[in-house]
Amino acid sequence: MKHLKILILVKRDMKKAELVLLGITVIWGLTFPVMKVSLEYLSPVLFLTYRFGVASLLMLLFFGRTVLKKETLFEGFVLGSTLFFGHASQIVGLKYTSASNSAFITSLYVVFTPFVAYGLLGDKLKGKDFLSLGAAIVGLYLISDATLHFNYGDLLTVLCAISFAFQIVLVHKFKEKDYLSLAFWQIFWNFVFSLSYALIVEGFAFSRETAPLVGILYTAVLATVIGFTFQIKYQKETKAHKAALIYSAEPIFGHISSFLTIGEVLSLRGYLGAILILVAIWNEIRGDIG
Repeated sequence: MKHLKILILVKRDMKKAELVLLGITVIWGLTFPVMKVSLEYLSPVLFLTYRFGVASLLMLLFFGRTVLKKETLFEGFVLGSTLFFGHASQIVGLKYTSASNSAFITSLYVVFTPFVAYGLLGDKLKGKDFLSLGAAIVGLYLISDATLHFNYGDLLTVLCAISFAFQIVLVHKFKEKDYLSLAFWQIFWNFVFSLSYALIVEGFAFSRETAPLVGILYTAVLATVIGFTFQIKYQKETKAHKAALIYSAEPIFGHISSFLTIGEVLSLRGYLGAILILVAIWNEIRGDIG
């Protein structure tokens, strides 16, 4: 009887963990229209400066000196570099493409990750990796309404997805390090790189409008600090393939929230491309489950 109670408690915790991860995925999906609206008031990388500056400060307030471990400073610098390239290319690309396109194309990091892992870790590539990549390329072509050239914003977002794939593989490479400290340092270095770029290229400004303030607070507090912290806490309480399946819903939530908040609708060709991208992602995940 005692063992049965323990089993029930474990199952209940697993369900709680998966619900939390789903909630995080919804939060991350909503960032796409939030950032799209914010770009009407602030330059792209300056927005990132505010976002990650606030997030760094909040992590210090929440966790104190426990995140300031020198042992993870270099690894955090490396991860912060990949995150900066990823977020910068994503948000600059968002100026030239729709929030829905940005959400679907960003999710291609799932498809690119095995190829980055092959290059950095020597992991073996499988047939399903190439099938996923092929479906993703066709889906990208359709969703970007490409003729001879890809949409500039979509192309930047592809670079974003590749950068995020590097970040994921490097996180695996640094998995023996304290992850909470790594989370702080990668956010902090993202802030430093964003601030440097914004001061040199974009200039410093601040908007008193409500929309960008809400965007900064939403992405800093919910999407960054709470999202990253809860991800670290709860992802280990469920199976990897379940977490991956949950995260793969991010572009769907991104498109739904973009439709509900700013009225974005894809063309028929765009929806076909989005479906192919999702098929590529789910094929990649399904192969890992098998």
